[in-house]
Amino acid sequence: MNICVYCGSRSGDRPTYEAAAIAVGKEIVNRGWGLVYGGGGIGLMGVVARTVFDAGLPVIGIIPTFLATREIAFWECTELIEVPSMHVRKQLMIDRSDMLMAMPGGFGTMDELFEAVTWRQLGLHDRPIGLLNVDGYFDPLLAMNSHMVDRGFVHQHHADLLVANEDVTSLFDSLSAASSDAPSQLPGRS
Repeated sequence: MNICVYCGSRSGDRPTYEAAAIAVGKEIVNRGWGLVYGGGGIGLMGVVARTVFDAGLPVIGIIPTFLATREIAFWECTELIEVPSMHVRKQLMIDRSDMLMAMPGGFGTMDELFEAVTWRQLGLHDRPIGLLNVDGYFDPLLAMNSHMVDRGFVHQHHADLLVANEDVTSLFDSLSAASSDAPSQLPGRS
């Protein structure tokens, strides 16, 4: 079982973000899962990756060649895959994962998250998608999600594709249950 974690290449302005990244890494380790992520060795990305790697579990980093030095790739990954573009990175991260989650991050995290949600909405993958809502970080996004439903731009069942929780264990339980219920005939599933 592999979980893809989208998160910042920075650590943010609160110590709770880094503490959450450590908690995510430890929960991945406790469950014996592998990590799929953007391949960076800095910020929250680096914290999650090192936590999983130091425990001896698989860490699959996927990074575009042009970002390998900018994001300071985590060269110690079990498998570090350099790809030619962001598009290929996002596709491969989904293909190599059984479930997806986002933690606090910036535009890159949001780009990866929204593309994953859009692809799920269109039926291009069947992975469950979670938000670790550390200190209410995703509250504005969840409010916008409801606003788009209220204004008739998003169906409620599509808005419900995002599962949010403040607790890592509860979020992972929800994602794991949804992943085991997912059909396996969609692209990227074997």
